[in-house]
Amino acid sequence: MSTRPRGIGRVLVVGTGLIGTSVALALREHGVTVRLADQNAGSVRVACELGAGAEWVPGEGRVDLAVIAVPPQFVAEWLLDLQKTDAARFYTDVASVKALPIEQAARLGCDMSAYVAGHPLAGRERSGPGAARADVFLGRPWAYCPVPETSSEAVATVLELIELCGGKPVEVDPVAHDEAVALISHAPHVAASAVAARLVGASDTALGLAGPGVRDVTRVAGSDPDLWTVILAGNARPVAQVLEDIAADLAAAAAALRAVSVDDGGAIDRVTEMLRRGNAGRRRIPGKHGGPAPAYAVVQVLVGDRPGELARLFQVARDAGVNIEDVRLEHAPGLQLGAAELSVQPESAEVLAEALRAHGWHVPRA
Repeated sequence: MSTRPRGIGRVLVVGTGLIGTSVALALREHGVTVRLADQNAGSVRVACELGAGAEWVPGEGRVDLAVIAVPPQFVAEWLLDLQKTDAARFYTDVASVKALPIEQAARLGCDMSAYVAGHPLAGRERSGPGAARADVFLGRPWAYCPVPETSSEAVATVLELIELCGGKPVEVDPVAHDEAVALISHAPHVAASAVAARLVGASDTALGLAGPGVRDVTRVAGSDPDLWTVILAGNARPVAQVLEDIAADLAAAAAALRAVSVDDGGAIDRVTEMLRRGNAGRRRIPGKHGGPAPAYAVVQVLVGDRPGELARLFQVARDAGVNIEDVRLEHAPGLQLGAAELSVQPESAEVLAEALRAHGWHVPRA
């Protein structure tokens, strides 16, 4: 654990869910004194047991920074209450919507000079303090949205927080932020949930045929519906606009496919055009180091469902001098067997494949 050489020595985290507790755990790794508050006493207790800090006692002294980790609709109320008691020198939040809390805070008369709205774009499908991790923010964008009244000292303090948590600070206008997350996060979540909802009435035959495609598309649909209801309500208009655009594309695709079903051969071109736009859009998603996503080669290897198999696999890659860029696992239903897809640089694919074969792994040949 490192010592604290700079401005942040004491932090109050209000809200001990996944993000709030993860912030606290990350700060504790740097020796920051963290106090925790939540309306749910059980949540605070779990976070404390995880080593995220100690329970906050109002009036015990002003902290350097208060991190408000509550749903966007409640950020401004918490900000006002904390400022009334002079709980902190500066304040930020980690809600996934920015225009709403900023507007509400200004309307309530909060001291906007001491407040910097923020949003770390990180998380997991699981929720609650038990899912928290100190490394969840590493390398992830962390939006922050100062307003004209915001002091330079407040901004510097929030930038230090982001650095301590391992995030990448991105200054952004609040409205632009909300439009962006509607496109890249909120609307995709609704779309994934809509696809997953079709599975409620699916036959056992259909579910038995389910493969990685449907799992990939519906992965985020496993998140807490109550939490996402609050998030979507806070960013309703931008999300609605993106969903209407998606719905228009889907309606056009459905109409084209119906035309194909009655022997209108040319109609399929409209579907092809949408699929190509999908390809183009996916290629624009930045890679793990930023910039365009690189084209990796995939080495598929059959893996037994036994302890230590992945460790052996990675050891072979290490000994061969091959860096594994990404890993995807697909289990074979009913069998103690699965397939691991290892993404590597194209020039390393054959090197890894031969090394794995030499150690007895089954690697299908192209």
